[in-house]
Amino acid sequence: MNDIVDKSSDYVKNLLITKLGKNYLYHNLIHTERVVSSAKKLCEALKISAEDEEIIMLAAWFHDTGYTQNPTEHERESCKIAKQFLEENGYNNTEKLNKVCSTIMATKMGALPQNILEKIIKDADSSHLSKESYVNTSEILRQELAATGVADFSMDEWRNKNIKLFATMHQYYTAYAIENWSEGKINNLNQLIKKNKKDKQKEKNEKLKAKLKQENPERGVQTLYRVALRNHIQLSSIADTKANILLSINAIIISLALSNLIPKLDSPSNSHLVLPTLVLVIFSVISVVFAILSTKPNVTRGEFTDEDVAQRKVNLLFFGNFHKVPYKKYESVLREMTKEKEYIYESLTMDLYNLGLVLAKKYKLLRITYMVFMVGLILSVFSFIIAFSFI
Repeated sequence: MNDIVDKSSDYVKNLLITKLGKNYLYHNLIHTERVVSSAKKLCEALKISAEDEEIIMLAAWFHDTGYTQNPTEHERESCKIAKQFLEENGYNNTEKLNKVCSTIMATKMGALPQNILEKIIKDADSSHLSKESYVNTSEILRQELAATGVADFSMDEWRNKNIKLFATMHQYYTAYAIENWSEGKINNLNQLIKKNKKDKQKEKNEKLKAKLKQENPERGVQTLYRVALRNHIQLSSIADTKANILLSINAIIISLALSNLIPKLDSPSNSHLVLPTLVLVIFSVISVVFAILSTKPNVTRGEFTDEDVAQRKVNLLFFGNFHKVPYKKYESVLREMTKEKEYIYESLTMDLYNLGLVLAKKYKLLRITYMVFMVGLILSVFSFIIAFSFI
């Protein structure tokens, strides 16, 4: 037995290395050696006779050699290659040759084994289903099918096909395989199912995110409101800062006038300073008044009615409209508002518009303040110049 099996081993190795196409990533020498190793293990465990073991080992070595000739009918081609080689090497027992061929044909997908030889080769050919390396081996087969143009499965399609194979199409036939390989097969099936559920959940979550994204306001619209509101608030802050600067300057001017100039106006010798001082103080006071008006907050009623909410006449985002309303009422109304996208946008638009109106008023008063301050400063300087020129 060893002589013919060893010759077959050398022949098949050389044949698969030199004649097999490079696209056969799975059905190659590595797979054949794995089947041979598994078949040998089964023969030993089941105490198969030397004669039967010889037939099984020959079938294991030759079972995929047909891929070098005709991939579609590779089992039949494998039989032809095996028969030709064995006959050329003095293996002329017709009964044994027929057994080798029938054992090779048992590896065909869907074929049912009829005897112990066929059961062993069948289990050996699918021993990878129980191994920890199954996922990697299966992926190599998927790539081979795509590379050879047989089928191009996606990862999900291939996983589902494998789950179907495990659950309904495949079974181990020998007692040893059933006892020792079934657990590994079940573990691999559970991993496939778990991965499938995980990917389905991931796909479901992605669809939900896409749906929510579709239902939610577009990011561009959100950015528009956010930027516009931020710019309005910054402009309001700038206006208040400018008003405070003018308030401080004019307050200093008035303080200096009251402490230094006005007390000296009682003297007849300083009568010429009365008019310039009055001009300076009056314009400074007017500037202060306009600066205060530009920063003065508007007084609002701080409450709203149910009718206002129903007709959407109230902006619930502005504190001046709700600061006198009980919290529970405000919370209830605001919760209802958030359920309506249009109401939210209306409120944001109203808030933006009202801020614009406030800004327009502020900058108008601020402009008047600067004009009054500038005119008053110029007139005061000229008044002092004229007053001193007539001394």
